[in-house]
Amino acid sequence: MPVESGSSAAARQAKQKRKSHSLSIRRTNSTEQDRSGLQRDMLEGQDSKLPLSLRSNLLDLFSQIEREFENLYIENLELRREIETLNDRLAAEGQTFEGADLAKGALKTKASHSTSQLSQKLKTTYKASTSKGRQNTKKEKVLLIVSSFKATTSRAVCQLVREYVGHRDGIWDLSVTRTQPVVLGTASADHTAMLWSIETGKCLLKYLGHQGSVNSIKFHPTEQMALTASGDQTAHIWRYMVQLPTPQPVADISQTPCEDDVDFSDKDEADGEVDGPNDCPSLRVATTTLRSHQGVVIAADWLVGGKQVVTASWDRAANLYDVETSELVHSLTGHDQELTHCCTHPTQRLVVTSSRDTTFRLWDFRDPSIHSVNVFQGHTDTVTSAVFTVGDNVVSGSDDRTVKVWDLKNMRSPIATIRTDSAVNRISVSVNQKIIALPHDNRQVRLFDMSGVRLARLPRSNRQGHRRMVCCSAWCEDNTSCNLFTCGFDRQAIGWNINIPALLQEK
Repeated sequence: MPVESGSSAAARQAKQKRKSHSLSIRRTNSTEQDRSGLQRDMLEGQDSKLPLSLRSNLLDLFSQIEREFENLYIENLELRREIETLNDRLAAEGQTFEGADLAKGALKTKASHSTSQLSQKLKTTYKASTSKGRQNTKKEKVLLIVSSFKATTSRAVCQLVREYVGHRDGIWDLSVTRTQPVVLGTASADHTAMLWSIETGKCLLKYLGHQGSVNSIKFHPTEQMALTASGDQTAHIWRYMVQLPTPQPVADISQTPCEDDVDFSDKDEADGEVDGPNDCPSLRVATTTLRSHQGVVIAADWLVGGKQVVTASWDRAANLYDVETSELVHSLTGHDQELTHCCTHPTQRLVVTSSRDTTFRLWDFRDPSIHSVNVFQGHTDTVTSAVFTVGDNVVSGSDDRTVKVWDLKNMRSPIATIRTDSAVNRISVSVNQKIIALPHDNRQVRLFDMSGVRLARLPRSNRQGHRRMVCCSAWCEDNTSCNLFTCGFDRQAIGWNINIPALLQEK
């Protein structure tokens, strides 16, 4: 057997290496054997740090892609030939038709026009049928690619309208007044509560009466009074008087989609110190101070009528107070661990309290002589909030990443369960459409209906949305500019405009 010299062997190896780098897509006549041989040459001659099995798998995938392009290219050539044949046939028919003995030029023009229309109609029909056939044969593969670039149809449904910035620490809670003038209230860990103009985002009043974190804020149903709960183991009732500034035009952000998966870095301006409003008037003295808890007062709310309030504390009790006398009327005990939230029914003397003991309790004060309580064990982790709807429903959210909808008439089991990918904080339900707004630990805010169907997710990108945990949501459907508010530990509250008719139509 002849022995190959060193120089010829080196030349052969260089030739193989050059061949391995000369991969081309235009190989319409190549066979599977040629491709496999080329793959072997590439694997042997190309200097790569990839494992051999991985390189082989990649080459196989590229060859499949190449075959698909070849098939499409061949189909395209065949279609072009058939269209050209059809055009020649139609042109020949038109020539014959025009060459007939026509007495009038108008008839000849009409015949030519008819032939042109027939040609165009046939070409359009043929293209449509062949295009449809190709789409059917490639449907699965095309859907996989197109789905990655599919534009959302949820535009102009959820818009960020206004940001309310001024707190020096995270915002635990927010609420909207029920009387005129309509303002937004926020409760923050920086020991303050603030009132804001919804239209301009300007701070109208800062309450400085608490010595600890302000954990909750709720407004009186008919008077200009606010109820705040604090980590200083007290709840304060204070009166306010504000004057709304002149509204400023809102920037056009109607192209904001509801589904926005663009993420951003945690390194943002929220890490720095945020200067509070310099010209914001302050209030330091409460009208009424409620003292009887032995722990942090985490939440408080007004009972229907506004003559009594209920507070929830880390001392595992909820207290019912008389507003006029500041006296403790009832102490609601029974929870095994710290309370996390309390809420009152909008039209009836009902109170619901939630706790870290994975339960929430329904307290009934409709009969003065009987104060019944019902315990509900539908969650497996801390129940972060439980709220009433205008009807006969209670909606509860939990750290177990679920939200459950209950019927007050039969609360043995939930009528709907919403499963999410993150812990749920203080939820709210819109009055008219009963849309549930879910604020999450993972900075998302999602909207669901009462049957558990997801409607939307509020936009969150490097330009807008919350940058930290979202703590609370609050609806205000009567406001034309902002009908949903959210707040979080990025030290800001956000006003959103939710196009509810469009949202429900997309459902």
